[in-house]
Amino acid sequence: MSSRGSTFAAFGTAAALLTLTSCSSATTGTASGPPGAVPAAAATSSPDAGAPPGAEILGRPGVGEPFKLTIGYTDTPKLDEFEVTVDEVRCGEPLGPKVLAHAADSVTVPSPTPTPEDGKQFWVVTMEVLNTGKGEADWSADGASTLNVDDTAYSPTQSDNDLAKAYEEYRSDQGEADPSSGINPGSKGPEHGIFQIPAGDRPTTLWVASAHLLETINGVEPGYLVQLTPTD
Repeated sequence: MSSRGSTFAAFGTAAALLTLTSCSSATTGTASGPPGAVPAAAATSSPDAGAPPGAEILGRPGVGEPFKLTIGYTDTPKLDEFEVTVDEVRCGEPLGPKVLAHAADSVTVPSPTPTPEDGKQFWVVTMEVLNTGKGEADWSADGASTLNVDDTAYSPTQSDNDLAKAYEEYRSDQGEADPSSGINPGSKGPEHGIFQIPAGDRPTTLWVASAHLLETINGVEPGYLVQLTPTD
């Protein structure tokens, strides 16, 4: 199951996401580029920049292009299989009003409002996860992904994961499937990741491991290097 715990305090989470409006409203979307799309970053020195050193790159899909995760285990022949599509990577976009209201109503005592680290800004990654395997399975982005600026990788902190959990808690209460809690074959649901990168930087790639963690006892896990900027 996912390593995520319950949201540390829903009211604080809602307020924290409101602070996302403090950074530029830049978005990476489909290849055609919606209004406000992130401009292409300077070319990286290597096409593998953003992948963990030594990791096998299974593919380089773009935003909106599905890719397949196959997750094996050392103590069972079971295989978990998912089709994942990165729908959007956005800076400065708050939770919608309904999610904010849900978070605020979830607790009676508000907690201090978390803020980005000094010099950092929040980016929100939205994915769709479809179970293509043979049994119920769970997957979440919190321990299996990094948002990259060229060859510098940024992992979500525990507080970032708590913020992302507000999305899943709202959708779960609306009766929607939650991949981080487990979904049946043929079911799909949204998955969110929240990252902090230096203010003013634009992410170039998203690394998604074909596993529950970036690295296991078997070493660095293979994965996909999702391209977030146009390529020539």
